[in-house]
Amino acid sequence: MIAFTNRCSDTCYKDDKEQSGLSLVSTLWILTILSVLAAQLLYSIHIEQRTQRNFLDRAKLHYAAKAGFEWTLAVMRTDQTPFDSLGEEWAEPIQGQIDDGVQVGNLLNYQVTVTDEASKVNINTADVGLITNLLMQVGASPDDPSTQELANAIVEGRPYRTVRDLARVEEMTSQILYGTQQAAALTQPVANTQAGAASTATATGVPQATATETQPGLVDLATIHSIDASTDPNGEALVNINTADEGQLTQLETQSGQGGGQPVFSQAEAQSLIQQREFDGFAALLDIQAVSDELFNNIQNQITTEDANANQGNEDDEERNGPPSQGDGGQVNINTADVETLQSLDGIDEGIAERIVNHRDSQGFFQNINAITDVKMLTQQEFIGIVDKITLQDGETRSGRINVNTAPVEILALLPGMDPQKAQAIVTRREQDPPDDSPVLSFTEVEIAGNPFMNISELSEIQEIDFNTFRELADQVTYRSHGYRIEASGIDAAGRPISTCIGIIDRTGDAVVVQYWKQD
Repeated sequence: MIAFTNRCSDTCYKDDKEQSGLSLVSTLWILTILSVLAAQLLYSIHIEQRTQRNFLDRAKLHYAAKAGFEWTLAVMRTDQTPFDSLGEEWAEPIQGQIDDGVQVGNLLNYQVTVTDEASKVNINTADVGLITNLLMQVGASPDDPSTQELANAIVEGRPYRTVRDLARVEEMTSQILYGTQQAAALTQPVANTQAGAASTATATGVPQATATETQPGLVDLATIHSIDASTDPNGEALVNINTADEGQLTQLETQSGQGGGQPVFSQAEAQSLIQQREFDGFAALLDIQAVSDELFNNIQNQITTEDANANQGNEDDEERNGPPSQGDGGQVNINTADVETLQSLDGIDEGIAERIVNHRDSQGFFQNINAITDVKMLTQQEFIGIVDKITLQDGETRSGRINVNTAPVEILALLPGMDPQKAQAIVTRREQDPPDDSPVLSFTEVEIAGNPFMNISELSEIQEIDFNTFRELADQVTYRSHGYRIEASGIDAAGRPISTCIGIIDRTGDAVVVQYWKQD
């Protein structure tokens, strides 16, 4: 009996021990699971807190970026100079700080860059030639027929809402539109001791890539937002020579410094210009006839190049037949008549008469009466003097002109008649120190670096810009712009841009208008 009892006790003890072990294991598993869950919960809370902090930081830096944008708008509103310069305040990166509205005593940083849209080629207004030059600038082959086809397709596909809309143009490639980045390898051979050249190859003779070259694309060099006000350097409305009436044309005077204040067209000259106009460029003005075809038809029976008294040898015959300026039948000899005599012709006033005499004095006698139509309306100096006061389009604004004060050499060199040397001459002039008597210094209390162009006519003063180049450039360029791109970023403590907003502004009117807005 005692033995049986002991056996029962041992069995019960073993069962209790096994149950205790299972309970312990279960408890440990439960603790482990709880620990994992707790760790996961703590991690989730940590992630949530970090997410909230990141969201808060990003939100704060977003408002810092907007603060930078608004500050820059204020800077642009106060820019009252009638010209642009990369030496002005807006042209330098703008850095600033605002108070953190959440954390007292903390400051938020922002940085802003401003780009003149007129320093790029406007794909909505540029002609095929300029767009072809632009395509070659971004890597298209000048010898490939598809380059010209692509330029034609771009013109035919206008207008574009963004430069990236060019992606839908047939034959457009990502390399041309967005550019490329290529490793630049040094490929010089092993050193030639006679030439004194140093080897840049590896021991195996394979050149090493030392830098990354970036080939810009159309998104970097093109725009649709370049715009300018249709006003002269004095703020007066430009005269559209394709639509102006007689009164507007006769009131047109040359720009100061080019015989300023002198009327360019007399009444008869204005009438002659109106009869010939339909100009597609400023250069066509230099081909205007002082005596239009219509005017010539009216006077051709009144003029001659033959002197009826050429064979008369005495004064009595001269008195009987009229002065040397008169031909048979009382016709006016355009080779000998003075200004007063020429004014006796129908439709000829003092202005046209003086141009006829000046042409005759410089070019010699007219070979026949038709040669009178070779007399031109404008001299080179008069053309230079009025380019800042005329336009070919109606409206308060004009688009597509390249700003000679902000465009880089690469863009200036694309324009008609230009090359890299002429483009560099323009940049060199605008970057040099202004003369002591320069009017640039009188426009603002803040010193402006450089010597910016204050009108288009000043381009003619550059030695490298001959008159033929100037006449091609005159209606392609401007010296001030009213369309700018503002890119503002909120900067974190590590100096990284976290939130960015981009806007295109138009300041042609009394108020600055944001035409385009994008934020990250």
